[in-house]
Formats: sequence, structure tokens, C-alpha cells
Amino acid sequence: MSKIDLTINKEGLLHNIQKAKENNIIIPTIAQMQNPDLIPEKIKEKLTHTGLWDVDPVNLFRISWHNEAKETGGLYQKTPNYVEIPSSVSGVPCRILAMSGKWFPTGCHKVGASFGCLAPRLVTGQFDATYHHAVWPSTGNYCRGGAFNSKLLACESVAILPQDMSKERFDWLKSIAGQIIATPGCESNVKEIFDKTWELKQDPSMMIFNQFEEMGNSVWHYQVTGKAIQDVFESVKGEGDRFAGACFTSGSAGTMSAGDYLKEQYPHAKLAVGEALQCPTLLENGFGGHRIEGIGDKHVPWIHNVKNTDMVIDIDDEDSQKLLRLFNDPIGQKYLVEEVGVPADFVAKLPLLGISGIANMLCCIKMAKYYELTEHDVVATVGTDSSVMYGSRIKELEEQDGAYTACKAAADYAEHLHGIRTDAMEELTYQARKRVHNLKYYTWVEQQGKTYEEINEQWYNDHYWTDMHDQAKDIDELINEFNDATGLLKNL
Repeated sequence: MSKIDLTINKEGLLHNIQKAKENNIIIPTIAQMQNPDLIPEKIKEKLTHTGLWDVDPVNLFRISWHNEAKETGGLYQKTPNYVEIPSSVSGVPCRILAMSGKWFPTGCHKVGASFGCLAPRLVTGQFDATYHHAVWPSTGNYCRGGAFNSKLLACESVAILPQDMSKERFDWLKSIAGQIIATPGCESNVKEIFDKTWELKQDPSMMIFNQFEEMGNSVWHYQVTGKAIQDVFESVKGEGDRFAGACFTSGSAGTMSAGDYLKEQYPHAKLAVGEALQCPTLLENGFGGHRIEGIGDKHVPWIHNVKNTDMVIDIDDEDSQKLLRLFNDPIGQKYLVEEVGVPADFVAKLPLLGISGIANMLCCIKMAKYYELTEHDVVATVGTDSSVMYGSRIKELEEQDGAYTACKAAADYAEHLHGIRTDAMEELTYQARKRVHNLKYYTWVEQQGKTYEEINEQWYNDHYWTDMHDQAKDIDELINEFNDATGLLKNL
């Protein structure tokens, strides 16, 4: 059964209401995250003197793509945060829109995905904030978002992530998470993360929020990210423009649910899932390590609606690494402006793309080349985070490759950007999609306790995904009841 369990635990709910009263916690609804006009003015007034990353419960209302691009005191804007990749960078005529995750609290949209997982259990009392620890298994950003939300909601947290993730992630978590567990390996070592969660499950006070299987992750991205991308497209489209598709690299596959939303709004659009060439699980049933931080591989996430996915695109992690340096080194930026002719105001925005955001952009370029998209086609993706989390990686590249020069910038631009081809990708037939879907069996049924019946439900039941996406209104109703019970909202 796909639907999120919204059964009420009365004792836990009473504890959570009392904890919210003590800590002045008001919980936003999914509808408010879609449309900040619904947020009370007194909440907005508090935000005018609150920093974006401040550990303050009012920042729950900044879990939105519509935040003003300000480090402190910002409110909301009509058009969500995005950048448009010019053809001088992409090398293709079609328009590429990349949503910017930098202007969420924590500098990453995963704070929204983790909210989508925690909030339903908090407002039903299934998670008891006076007893449970929220455990956040992740390849990096999700556990950051989960730990931050836990802190805002006065909950204890445990962050789990691979030991080879960037230094910046670990440094930040030390100030927020109650406990940090580093598992062996890199981004693709998800099995080791799952093993640790199984170990922690033996303690009844540990409640696991596994983003790879939590349908709240899917609901949040479907409702909030999908709608935000639609809002951007509708605000920038010109006469004759059409929404041609969306591409998302698969970490937990949460953003793929935004693609489900977009395909409902624009039925002719194509939806592509990206992965690292060094770990071609979806493309070739393959495996391996890679350096595109934030993508978890060697399995197919339970929440990925594979039947609705049109294409698999593999990205060489060397491309994303070289472009990270090109986009962030002053010499690379100067080359793009003076030699390539990229507008200087856009080059200043390139650091808005972190490593996975660069990979997402490359997926869009490969899709555009494959389908021969024109200047009237628009493709969308997300910049999950920004280069803020990868300063140490840029320094490692400098130590590895030496000082950056204009010649190196020219080579990186030619090989790793304009040299992108339509290799290592596949347009999925019905049988190819089913092959990818069937890979779920080995992780989720054999290892993680899912059933044979439900894996078939995902494929054959036309309402499996839509019924779950529609639960947003039920979750919002429970959130409103929770806020009414605390009395904080009406007493603002």
C-alpha cells in the first residue's frame, strides 16, 4: 500500500503539542510552501529579522522555492528561484531552467524533502518528540535537512552519511545534529547506510526516516518542487514555447516525483533520470564508486515511479568535477566572459550550481541534443545545492591538477561542456522500464522488508502513485489541527 500512514497516536500527539507550545513551534502546510501568500503576516514580520540559516522555528516557513535571495530578513517572491542556462554555456538552442536550492535554509532543497517525511509522523504522534530520535540516512544533504528540521522542531536527531562526503557537510552537522555516524565509502555506498539503519532499528527509540523509501519525500517534491517549476515556466515562456521535459539525477528519486507532476501538466514532456557513468545501475545494472556527491546508487529507490520515466542519462563524474572548477575559479569565470562571451551577470550565478546541479545541467544538455530540441523548447532541472558545500573539493582539484590557467579553462569548456555527446543514455521502452523497476526487488523485497505484492502494485496499479500524491491535503488538515491545538498561531 503506497499511502502514508496517518493513524493517530494520541499519547505521542499530546506530547508533541506540549513540546511545540514550550518551543513556540508553528508548522507550515504544504499549501503554504507552494504559495507563500497563504502565510500569516505576523509570521512574515518575524522573518524580516531572522537569518536564512538561523536555528529558529520560524524558518520552517522558509521551506519554499519562493524565498527572496537574501541571507537574512528575506521574504518571498512571486517567481521561484532559478537560473536560465544560456546557449553560450549549454551549446544547445533550447532553454534550460535550473531551480536554485541555495536559498532554502541549509542552502539545499533537501530540507523540504526531510520535512515531508517528518511532519506527517509528528502531527499524528507516531513520532514522539519526547521519546524518539529521528534518524536520517543520507548521502549528504538529506541528513543535513533532517537534522536542521529536527532542531527547529525540538527533536533529537541522528545523521548517517558516507565518510567520504565533503568536509563542509561534516563541519556543519557538528553544530546541528545530536549524533553523526559516518559509514564506509562514498556516494554510491548506500547499502552500508541501510545496514547501519537496520542496526539502529533494534533500539525502539530510533525512528528511521529513510528518504529512499519515505513517500513523504515524494509527496513534498510532487506538490512543492513540481509546482515551483511550473510557476517558473509559466512566468518565462514566450509565444510558441513548450515545456519539453525535465531531468533529475537520482539520489533518493524524490525530485523525480516533481517530474510526475510536470508530466500531468504537460503530457508531451519527457522525464529523464540521471546517474553517474561510473555507477551505471539504471543503464546497465552496473555498480561502482563515483564523485557526484548527493547521488546514491547501486539500487533503485523505492519511491521512484520508474514506469513514468522516459530516459536514463549517465554523466561522467569527471565532467562535473572539471566544470565545478571552471565555474568557480576566477580564471575560469574570466575565460567564460572574455573568450566565450557568456554574460558576466550569469557567470556570477554559476556558483549556485553544486556538483549534482552541474550533473543535472549536463543531463538537460544531453536530452536536448538527443531530441534535437529548438529555441522554443524548455527543459527544467534543479540545482540541489550550491558550491558553498564544495570549497574543499575545489581545493582538492587544485592540489591534484595544479594552478588553473586560461588554457585549462579552454580545455575544460571544450571537453567537459561543449564536448558532451549523446552516448551513455537510453530512451526507455516499456520492457526497459520494467527491467529498471524489477531491480527494486533485490534491495527492497529481499533486504528491506517490502513485499512482492507491493512491488507489483507499484507497476500495475494506476492509482498507486496518484493516491499517495493526493495525501497532501490530508497532511495539511492534520497540520492545521496541530497548530490549533497548540494555540500559538491564533495567539500571534
